[in-house]
Amino acid sequence: MAQCCHVCGKGPMFGQNVSHANNVTKRVFNPNLQRVRALVLGRVKNIDVCTRCLRGGKIQKAARRRHLTAVA
Repeated sequence: MAQCCHVCGKGPMFGQNVSHANNVTKRVFNPNLQRVRALVLGRVKNIDVCTRCLRGGKIQKAARRRHLTAVA
């Protein structure tokens, strides 16, 4: 699975760890993605969304189905 936000397209960023002795190693900064049931073009889909888009209200979360009990 690609580490990419479905809404804003935010993906992994690359950089370096720098130790106290100034040793440099490569590292990856992955976005904080959450799997969310959301309405996409009128349909319910499970999409990966970064927390910035979740907090910003850029998606509309889909309501869970309520099972109706039989009334006798």
